[in-house]
Amino acid sequence: MKKNVGNMDKLIRLIVAVVIFILVYTNKITNPTWQYILLVVALIAAITSLINYCPIYSLLGINTCKKTKQ
Repeated sequence: MKKNVGNMDKLIRLIVAVVIFILVYTNKITNPTWQYILLVVALIAAITSLINYCPIYSLLGINTCKKTKQ
């Protein structure tokens, strides 16, 4: 897997994941269905930021990594 998630993108994904986890943990979101959906979204955001790869970016041809000079 070629990296396609840049540093700023990683930071935003981690912040969003942490905020969602906190909202669900503190019961600010009371609907159980939405809790599960948001937890899955947060988990995916956290995993993709940790492995520096997003399958959706690959499908769409997006790459937020900085280009290296050669």
